[in-house]
Amino acid sequence: MTDTVSRRSALRLLGGAIAVASAATTGLVSPSHAYAQARPEAGAGPRVEGLLARLTLDEKISLLHGATDPDSLGQAGYIPGVPRLKIPPLRLTDGPAGVRVTAHATALPAPVLLASAFDPELARRYGQVVGREGRALGQDVLLSPMVNLIRTPYAGRNFETLSEDPLLAGDLVAAEIKGIQGEGLIATVKHFAMNNQEKDRDSIDVRVGEQTMHEIELRGFEAAVGAGTGAVMGAYNKVNGTFACENKTLLTDILRGQWGFEGWVMTDWFAAHSTVAAITAGLDMEMPDGTYFDAPLKSAVQNGSLPESYVDRAVRRVLGVMDRFGLLDGSVPPRPARDAKAGAAVALEVAKAGATLLRNEHHTLPLTSGGTIAVIGPTGTLPFVSGGGSAHVVPDHADSPLDAIRARAGSRTRVTYALGEDLFGKAIPASALTPAFDSEGRRVDAGKSWQYDGSLTVTETDEWTFVLHFSSAPTARPQVLLDGEELFPIAAGYGEYFSGGLVSADPDGLSVRRRTLTLAQGSHSLKITAEGGDAGLLFRLRRITGATRAQDVAEAVTAARAARGVVLFAYEDATEGLDRTSLELPGNQADLIDAVTAVNPRTTVVLNTSSSTAMPWLARTGAVLQMYYPGQEGAAATTAVLFGDCDPGGRLTQSFPVDDAHHPVAGDPRRYPGVNGIEEYSEGIHVGYRWYDAEGVRPLYPFGHGLSYTSFSYEDAAARWNGHGHGLGLDVTFTVRNTGRREGVAVPQVYVGRSPKLQLDQAVRVLGGYRRLVLRGGERRRVTVHVDARTLSSWDAKRHAWVLGSGRRAVWVAASAGDLRVRTSVDVK
Repeated sequence: MTDTVSRRSALRLLGGAIAVASAATTGLVSPSHAYAQARPEAGAGPRVEGLLARLTLDEKISLLHGATDPDSLGQAGYIPGVPRLKIPPLRLTDGPAGVRVTAHATALPAPVLLASAFDPELARRYGQVVGREGRALGQDVLLSPMVNLIRTPYAGRNFETLSEDPLLAGDLVAAEIKGIQGEGLIATVKHFAMNNQEKDRDSIDVRVGEQTMHEIELRGFEAAVGAGTGAVMGAYNKVNGTFACENKTLLTDILRGQWGFEGWVMTDWFAAHSTVAAITAGLDMEMPDGTYFDAPLKSAVQNGSLPESYVDRAVRRVLGVMDRFGLLDGSVPPRPARDAKAGAAVALEVAKAGATLLRNEHHTLPLTSGGTIAVIGPTGTLPFVSGGGSAHVVPDHADSPLDAIRARAGSRTRVTYALGEDLFGKAIPASALTPAFDSEGRRVDAGKSWQYDGSLTVTETDEWTFVLHFSSAPTARPQVLLDGEELFPIAAGYGEYFSGGLVSADPDGLSVRRRTLTLAQGSHSLKITAEGGDAGLLFRLRRITGATRAQDVAEAVTAARAARGVVLFAYEDATEGLDRTSLELPGNQADLIDAVTAVNPRTTVVLNTSSSTAMPWLARTGAVLQMYYPGQEGAAATTAVLFGDCDPGGRLTQSFPVDDAHHPVAGDPRRYPGVNGIEEYSEGIHVGYRWYDAEGVRPLYPFGHGLSYTSFSYEDAAARWNGHGHGLGLDVTFTVRNTGRREGVAVPQVYVGRSPKLQLDQAVRVLGGYRRLVLRGGERRRVTVHVDARTLSSWDAKRHAWVLGSGRRAVWVAASAGDLRVRTSVDVK
C-alpha cells in the first residue's frame, strides 16, 4: 500500500467521524463536506515526488495528453510514458460492456441489463471480467463505467448506464469499480457531469440547481470516488454556463474539495476547449491528442501565463494513480491470460439475472415442448449483442436465438421461422433498372473504378428504403445519386462511426447505410460511382418497399397462425452520438406485432431495445420479455428464461412511459432537447419515478417492476431508527414469502416518504434500499434492509451541505415503485 492510499483511508475515516458528530449535534449529514475540511493538500509519496523533480517540462506535458500508439490494438487512447525514467505507457480502452479493441473479448450484457439484477455483488464480478480481460489484452485504463442517470428516455446511451435512481446507480458503480480495479485495471467513471443526452452533447448548456445536482446526478460519481476510482472523465456539455472539462465547481470544488478525489481527470475525446482555463479549473489530461495540452500548454508556462506548478499538479495526479497500481515500481502483477470460459459464464449469469418479464398473461410463459413454436423477427436469427459506439465489442461468439430455441425445444417440438421485418433489404429487380446490372454483388478491383448511369423505374408510388452494403471504410463507400441527390452522404465528424450496433453491419460483415424516401411512380435517374481503392470494393444496393414489407408480414402471419405459440423478437438499435426520436419501435415492427397477435394471442415479444419502449400493441400480447442488449450469451439466456429453466430475475431500473407525451421531459423542449443551446433541469429532483409520483401520472411500467414465474408476499414490516456509528439510518425488517410452488427471484424494495421537518423540495418517496432473494416454493425469510442517513437527507443549497430529514416518515415495502405492499412509519431523530 502506498503512502497516498494510507493517508486517504485515514482521512476518510476522520471525515466519517466528523460527519456523525455533526449529525448528532446539528442535524447536518455531510461526510464529504467534513472530509474536505479535514483533508490537507497532500503530495503523492516519495516515489512520485522524486520522478516529478527529474522530469523535464516536455516530459511532464507528454504525460498530460494523448498520442499515437506505435503498437495499437485498436484501443481508444495512448499516453507514451517516459522511457528515460522507466515510466511506462498507458493504454486506454473503452469498455462499458467488455473491452473494446480489435481482438476478441467477452461481450457482456449492456450495463442497463446488469443493473436490472439489483445485485451489487454481480456488478463486482462483471467488473472483474472486464478488469482481467483489459489487462490480458494489454490495456491499463478502462474508460468505464458510465453512471450518468437516465433522465430522458430518448438518450442514445441509456443502455450504457445503469438507472434513473441515484442510490441504485451509486451502489452498482461502486461495486463494479471495485471489481475492475481489483484486477489491476484503472477505472474511469464517466461522464462528469450532467451528460444525459447525445443530441447537441458537444455544446448543450445544462442549467441545474445545486440541490438537484447533488441529490440526483452527482451521487453516483461520489460513490465512484468513494470506491477509489483512479480516473474521472469530464463530459462534453456545459454545466451552468461553463464546459464540464473546465468547470472549477465540478472539477475542484466538488470532486476534490468535497469528495477528496486524488486521481486524475481526463477529457472525453475532443472535449477540451482551452488550456489555462482548463488546467487551472482541475483538468489533468486531454484526450486523444494535444490540441490544448501540448504546445499551447508549454507556451503558457514559458510566457508566464500559467505557473508550472499547475503542470506539476496534474502530473502528480497521473503518476500517483500509476504508483497506486504498481506501474512505477514494477510491482504490478504479470498480465493474466484471458479466461474466455469464465467470462462467458459471467455473461450468461448476468443476462439471466437481468432478464425482466414485464407481462405474462394466461401462462404464456414458460414455453413447453410439443407442437409448433414460430420464431419471428430479424433478431430471432441475428444475435443482438451490443449497442453501437464505445460499447461495441468483438465477441468470442454469438449464437442465434433461433438455434438456441430449436436445441432447447427438442425433437417433439417443431420450430419455424419467419423474417417479419427486413433489416438488410432485398435485391432490386433487374427489370427495374435500365440498363440492367447485378446490384447484388458488384466487385471493383483495387485501383479500378466503376460507374453506372441509368434509371430506376417505379411501378407505383411507394416508400422506398435504399440499403447500401459495402466493404470499404465508411468514408470510401460508393456514391449513389438518385434524381441528382446523394442518398448516402458522409456524416459530419464522428457521425460515421456512431451508426448502431446491429443495423450498421450485415451478417457477412459488410457495412450498411440506409436512406428512406417516397418515390413517385415513373422513371428516376440513378448514378453510382465506386472506387476500388487499395484493397478493392464489394458492394450491394438493395431496397425495402411497402410491397416487400407487406409480403414479410404476410409470411409471419402464416407462420404464427400455424403455431401453438410465437416468440417475436423486436429490436431498437441505439448508439453513442445519436438520441432516439420516438419511444415507438422503429420500422414496421408495431404493425408486425399487431398482425401476429391478431392471429395468435400466445405471442411473446422479446425486446432487444436500449431503454424504455412504448407498447401500443401490448394488450394483445401474451407476454413481454425485456432483454435489452444481452451480450454474446444472449441467445442462451433468453432461451433459458423462455422455457423456465431459470426465473426471470430482472426488475426495471427506469420507468417505462405509456407514450411520447407522458414522461418527465415530454412537451417541454427546455427540458429536452434544449432551446437555443440551453437545457433546463426544471423538473429538479423529480427524475424518473419521482416525477410520476409527483405528477400523478401512471407509467406503462413503473421503476422496479418485473414478474416472476412464482409469486411473493411481503408481511410484518417494522422500521427502527439507528442513530449511532456507521449504521446511522433506518433498519427496515420484514418477511418475504414465496407463495408459489417453484423457486423464484424476489427483489423487495424499501421506499421512504418525506420528512415533515425539512422545508426543502422533497420527492413523494425515494428508494431507500433493496434486496435480491432466491426463495424455494413456500419458503419465507425475514429480511432487514438498511436505509442510510444520506438517503434520508436533502441537500441544502444555502448551507452547501446535506441535512438529515428528521421527524415521522412513512416507510413502504414494495414490489416496485407502483406496487407498494406494506406500510409502516418511524421517527427519524
